[in-house]
Amino acid sequence: MTATAIKTRPVNLILLGPPGAGKGTQARMLQDRFGLVQLSTGDLLRGAVAAGTQAGLAAKAVMARGELVSDAIVLAVLKDRLDQPDVGTGTILDGFPRTAVQAQALDDLLARRDQRIDAVISLAVDDAAMVARVSGRYTCGGCGEGYHDQFKQPKIAGRCDKCGSDKMTRRADDNAETVSTRLVAYHAQTAPLIDYYRARSVLTEVPAMGDIGEIAGALDAIVSKLATS
Repeated sequence: MTATAIKTRPVNLILLGPPGAGKGTQARMLQDRFGLVQLSTGDLLRGAVAAGTQAGLAAKAVMARGELVSDAIVLAVLKDRLDQPDVGTGTILDGFPRTAVQAQALDDLLARRDQRIDAVISLAVDDAAMVARVSGRYTCGGCGEGYHDQFKQPKIAGRCDKCGSDKMTRRADDNAETVSTRLVAYHAQTAPLIDYYRARSVLTEVPAMGDIGEIAGALDAIVSKLATS
């Protein structure tokens, strides 16, 4: 079924969830349905580096040294991206913020633009099931569409349903041991962040262990209410 975009007011969302929770899949569906723009931290940094912006050059230098990019650089890259006209329809932040300190900095950035975070959707999952889910996933190297050995295989084995590419890739860190470690780190970092947004009455937790379509329906209901209010 082809998604039909809904004309709405701009909405800024944050999707929270551990590795394998389905954030990327759900973000793409929200993009198609509501015309929102997904802003992934990794994609933003790579785009800024490729474009040679001031913030991108700063990020490139840090990454070349094998260091973590600072909050200030990430915020500068995000600010530049928010200045682009296509994000006027609204955004979905994926991968940022990761801490309460980053959340406060993001609030300050948006406030200077007379904007705010309208909703934070936390995809609630079972950790043990996540290990199995992440260990079986792979991605189309052509368009980034996600697949899974058990839950979502392409109609033609080895060929992407979306773009037809036969270049499939798996992340080296998508294995049981690494995923377990990443889950522990996620919960340690995100617990304060969830409390931060719950205190601001913008947090909604959505069970994310079921059918992709059912989860998408729950997210659609949240965004529809915000976007048409």
